[in-house]
Amino acid sequence: MHDESPVTVIARFDPMPEHADQLRKLLEGMVAPTRAEAGCHSYDLFAAQTADTRFVLVECYEDSSALEAHRASAHYKNYRAQLPDLLATPLDVTVLTPVDVRG
Repeated sequence: MHDESPVTVIARFDPMPEHADQLRKLLEGMVAPTRAEAGCHSYDLFAAQTADTRFVLVECYEDSSALEAHRASAHYKNYRAQLPDLLATPLDVTVLTPVDVRG
């Protein structure tokens, strides 16, 4: 049993318009390998309903160690290396710890 709380991550991606489809494919390719990680509770990809394409990942990990293991994985490093050429704005990542969540 872990003493540490679950960690939720919200990552927002604003692609350059000409790279929206490429970014979507890259993000979709992250879903299966990340969900297969031992410490991953959920990893869900959304498209925001805005005028411009925006993708949002909502991720939940068992604890901060599981998040660090995700960030050390080969699939994560490969995807992060491809992001800068696809994004119109820097990646926006927020790491959350629970205050009052439904369990």
